[in-house]
Amino acid sequence: MSHNSLAAMFFDTAEKYPSKTGMMYKSEGNWQERNFSDMAVEVRQLAAGLAAMGVKKGHKVVIYGENSVEWALSDYAILTCGAATAAIYATLLPEQAAYICNDSGADIALVSNKIQFDKLMSVEKDLKSVKTYILFDATGIDHPNVMTYKALRDKGSEHLKANPGLIEQQLASLTRNDLAIMIYTSGTTGEPKGVMLSHGNLLSNIEAGLRSLPVSEKDVFLSFLPLSHIFERMVGHFLANFRGATIAYAQSIEAVPANLLEIRPTLMASVPRLFEKIYAKVLAGVEEGSAVKQKIFNWAVGVGREVTTYRQNNRPLPGGLSFKYKLATKLVFSKLQERVGGNIRFFVSGGAPLAKEIGEFFTAAGLLIIEGYGLSETSPVITVNRLDKFKFGTVGIALDNVEVKIAEDGEILTRGPHVMLGYYNKPEDTKEAIDEEGWFHTGDIGIFDEDGMLKITDRKKNIIVTAGGKNVAPQKVENLLVTSKYIDQVLVIGDKRKFCSALIVPSQEAVEKFAAEHGLDQSDFAKLCREESVRKVIQHEVDEANARLASYESIKKFILVPRMFSIETGELTPSLKIKRKVVESNYSGDIEALYN
Repeated sequence: MSHNSLAAMFFDTAEKYPSKTGMMYKSEGNWQERNFSDMAVEVRQLAAGLAAMGVKKGHKVVIYGENSVEWALSDYAILTCGAATAAIYATLLPEQAAYICNDSGADIALVSNKIQFDKLMSVEKDLKSVKTYILFDATGIDHPNVMTYKALRDKGSEHLKANPGLIEQQLASLTRNDLAIMIYTSGTTGEPKGVMLSHGNLLSNIEAGLRSLPVSEKDVFLSFLPLSHIFERMVGHFLANFRGATIAYAQSIEAVPANLLEIRPTLMASVPRLFEKIYAKVLAGVEEGSAVKQKIFNWAVGVGREVTTYRQNNRPLPGGLSFKYKLATKLVFSKLQERVGGNIRFFVSGGAPLAKEIGEFFTAAGLLIIEGYGLSETSPVITVNRLDKFKFGTVGIALDNVEVKIAEDGEILTRGPHVMLGYYNKPEDTKEAIDEEGWFHTGDIGIFDEDGMLKITDRKKNIIVTAGGKNVAPQKVENLLVTSKYIDQVLVIGDKRKFCSALIVPSQEAVEKFAAEHGLDQSDFAKLCREESVRKVIQHEVDEANARLASYESIKKFILVPRMFSIETGELTPSLKIKRKVVESNYSGDIEALYN
């Protein structure tokens, strides 16, 4: 069914599945359910309340907070009014939040709670356009410009009594060309840019996405990535709602392991970080086991990989292999499958590249990770692997309404209905990104392999050119290193230098365990990172990675960093990508010492 807007899409789903659970959230220790009929009533009230406050087509409204039912329904209410949602990550600093409020020109901000509200109040004098704050939870707040979420709903109910046909009028006035959402790029370089996506951009991506991956109303999503990020907004919000699937909101990233066991989802979108952590934990557990257990584990993974090869070629499993795989699942894989709830049909990975080994391991264990590729500017999906055509180390093939080509310099270009309207208030940047023929320049370097699958090499701007003129893709090297249980984060350095080196953040858990086993003092982690025996352990992991690299790509020296790069220190984007320039600047003295 073709819709003229995301708001119409939502109401159509609610009409089709009125009594079905659309959203779940945990409150006071119990999971609460909301059906589509209730959700639609709430969206109508919110939209009418916003309309009564003057929100209409062309306006921008900010949402600032963590994922919640209120967040999701407010998004649809804003869209119903014909306005656009400008979302702010809950992790952003006050100054960054103020920038988005001002740049978007929003006069209303929907805010989750006192924590986020206090951030805005700390920069209140800098907020040029916001006049009203609507709080999902107003506990502990006393401010003349604050209105509660409930008061907005009540206002909407009254407005609907006086204007009974309001919502239908609003929906009828919307078109696929209208601006729907603004996603502010996390800005690994420069100030954030407001990516403008229309209803048509997003609907075209949903429609093609659903022709590529089977999702139904029977599916249950666990949503934990921020809704302010285009990946979760598409997969765990718009696409799930289009199909009438159930979305359960994780309490926090830390609560994901517990929530997986409680919700037992069938689908989940994630960034590679989660898979890396699970993988490291599994390997650590195996290494602690007996020689027999290790042997069984390695045998099971071998069987799983063989099964994967048959599946990749769409061939039926021979009887003997089928029996071995059932045994491998019973002895080894069932434990991992249970750890993620026991019902996962497949994971979707995006936002950053997934290490090939990790994709292979999970799929061998019966947990297929479907990796896709895209950007905020492309709504986001450009290419994706399929259940019947997947290949590790690639991001699959293009959606059926998307064009992709590789430019002469290796940059990936894409064209189609998924390409953004442009950057808000930044016509020059828009002109630079989208050429005269409509091709969007992604800034990524890639190639098509012999099967027509797209492989991403790295960001164009991240490619290292050594003093010897060799090109190194740091992403490839970093991906090899983070598969080690001893390594949490890595940044490879080497541009215009004689050799490549790395800043390595060791896994505190793994290093402290090693220290305990070797009688080392664990009270000071920074001191522990300077211990010769700890450096030797990390050197061994680096050597293992180097053995799989060309000599000019290999890591000759490294610095152990005793603390995680974080969003709070400005070293990570909200989607957990490392801001290379910030980290290099923070450790410039250490880096120079390494090369001198």
